[in-house]
Amino acid sequence: MTPEPARTSDSAAASGAARPLDPARALDVDALIDDPKTRIVVCCGSGGVGKTTTAAAIGLRAAERGRKVVVLTIDPARRLAQSMGIDRLDNVPRRVKDVEGDGDGELHAMMLDMKRTFDEIVEAHADKERAAAILANPFYQSLSAGFAGTQEYMAMEKLGQLRSRDEWDLIVVDTPPSRSALDFLDAPKRLGSFLDGKLIRLLMAPAKVGGRAGMKFLNVGMSMMTGALGKLLGGPLLRDVQTFVAAMDTMFGGFRTRADATYRLLQAPGTAFLVVASPERDALREAAYFVERLAADDMPLAGLVLNRVHGSGAAHLSAERALAAAENLEESRIVDQGDGKVGDRNSPDNLLSSEASQPSEASQPSETSQPSETSVPSEALHETTTSDVADTTDTTDTTGTTDTSDASVEQLTAGLLRLHAERMRLLAREQRTRDRFTALHPEVAVAEVAALPGDVHDLAGLRAIGDRLAG
Repeated sequence: MTPEPARTSDSAAASGAARPLDPARALDVDALIDDPKTRIVVCCGSGGVGKTTTAAAIGLRAAERGRKVVVLTIDPARRLAQSMGIDRLDNVPRRVKDVEGDGDGELHAMMLDMKRTFDEIVEAHADKERAAAILANPFYQSLSAGFAGTQEYMAMEKLGQLRSRDEWDLIVVDTPPSRSALDFLDAPKRLGSFLDGKLIRLLMAPAKVGGRAGMKFLNVGMSMMTGALGKLLGGPLLRDVQTFVAAMDTMFGGFRTRADATYRLLQAPGTAFLVVASPERDALREAAYFVERLAADDMPLAGLVLNRVHGSGAAHLSAERALAAAENLEESRIVDQGDGKVGDRNSPDNLLSSEASQPSEASQPSETSQPSETSVPSEALHETTTSDVADTTDTTDTTGTTDTSDASVEQLTAGLLRLHAERMRLLAREQRTRDRFTALHPEVAVAEVAALPGDVHDLAGLRAIGDRLAG
């Protein structure tokens, strides 16, 4: 049963203002990437939460702080190449230009090509003639291109290759979206089981038995397999399987050995998993699943990266007060001013503080009385609406004159106040969602990344994300 969201007595939270994260719970990203013992950072999470951008930003920040970094993505999206100014990414690490910093840091990036990685394994562990026979085998081509789990397994192989080369002192891995990202953990066991001795004997048995009985036996065994293998059932498959197994016979043990070694590498102290999420209910529910699964597999979790967190420069102006002020402005004759004050009525200061400018003796508050709940300080209104007012400058007509009527000013101000109220409600909703997660997993450190006004498409944008990651 899912527990209720964490409740708070904080008056700011109750009024719609975002409450800052407890510093004791904050994730120190710079300390993580500066630690020379940190050799692998794995970013995982559900789709659409910014894992690729986070991985690239961490890689760039680490490189500009003096580390030699390679970012490996197994996400088919091309955003990583575009943001790093690279024409294309493939199975070969490519150096990123324009990396700044005073040290000797370098940044490389690559995108996994699972078939090419499988081919490289064959070429590295078989002689030239046998490798050519394997690569040309239809059964192998189907296995290397479409068997379930091959992509994740080859990502593990590539990670092991990069780590063994010792050319980079930090490897940042961007995993596939959704829960399939944790197939990254399961792939070695799954494909290792596929390539172990029992299955080899299963595949070889029909060829040894021969005839229709052999075909029947093969059909029973292969009916448990899915995808590309099922499409190859028939007589030609027997010859393909026999040729494939004969050629690969000496390599099967190596797959399992390397897979187990890479799995242990992910559990080692030098590896850090970062769960990436957005401050939304579904994304944080998935994040909780990732956290629990990583703990069950004894994987070292560094913390949670909470992306696209919204904020406000006027958080002290609550949603309730903003809405009340907007409603008052929309009522007729809310500003009580005498004759001859038409020009002054266009001032937001006068608009929202008319009682202070010309109070009547009967209504003037005493020195000890509290401000009205619906009054809005002019400086708060200015902070709330400055950017919005700037966006409305295109309402000026071609003659350079603007509509300065009382109604237009009041309507504009009321509209901006309502926009601010919506923003404050969004902040409160994000905080409740974050508090729900932290109540369930108080042991997980969190780094909040403030939302950028636009998409990230270059190194400058990645640097901005890195700055926000580091707080």
